[in-house]
Amino acid sequence: MAFSVLCGLCWTATYVLAIRAGVRDRTFAMPVVALATNISWEFQFAFVRPPGGFQNAINITWFLLDCGLVYTVLRHGPREFPYLTPRVFYPAFAGLLALAYAGMDLASTQLDTGQGVFTAFGSNVAMSGLFLAMLAARGSSRGQSLGIAATKLAGTAAASVSWYLRHDPAQRYRGGLLTYCSVACFVLDLGYLLVLAAVIHQENGGRWSAVGKPGRTEATVAGSELAV
Repeated sequence: MAFSVLCGLCWTATYVLAIRAGVRDRTFAMPVVALATNISWEFQFAFVRPPGGFQNAINITWFLLDCGLVYTVLRHGPREFPYLTPRVFYPAFAGLLALAYAGMDLASTQLDTGQGVFTAFGSNVAMSGLFLAMLAARGSSRGQSLGIAATKLAGTAAASVSWYLRHDPAQRYRGGLLTYCSVACFVLDLGYLLVLAAVIHQENGGRWSAVGKPGRTEATVAGSELAV
């Protein structure tokens, strides 16, 4: 329970910091594909298949905060994809949400008997990789911070420890897949934290800070972000 609470607090902090960074830098702070799978999972396990108790309250809180992240995508997303007109971007984002929800529902039903364990850890592996891809595509720390990276790493690590300390039917989740997902998330999240720290250090002229100082008056795209 202690690690479950820690996971809930850390990921809540991640969402709040990501909303703040998106508003501050006039962009989105979570890759759009990751956001689509994330909010799909939270809607499904907050309202469609609620687990009850503390975890359900956390899922509802996360879903509401993810709505704030969706706002930053709708508000600033077209600027990040200059090769897409708003008439293309908004329907494409809506289609992405629909595909993500259908995929989450099918994967949960067929792989996890309607539970959210495999889909949660699997989507987190993808999310961890997509954060690195977003950093590489932007070429700066715009829309990112060490606080986001650190709380994301701690929250997912706490979730992994929580599942491996259980001695109830969750024992069946101790197979190789969840072990792989847990290790992959930790490695990718740690890599993102270290690389982002190096980028911010360089942007601040060799001084350490939680956020960098790239040009923020206008969103500049340093490469295609189609993958993120």
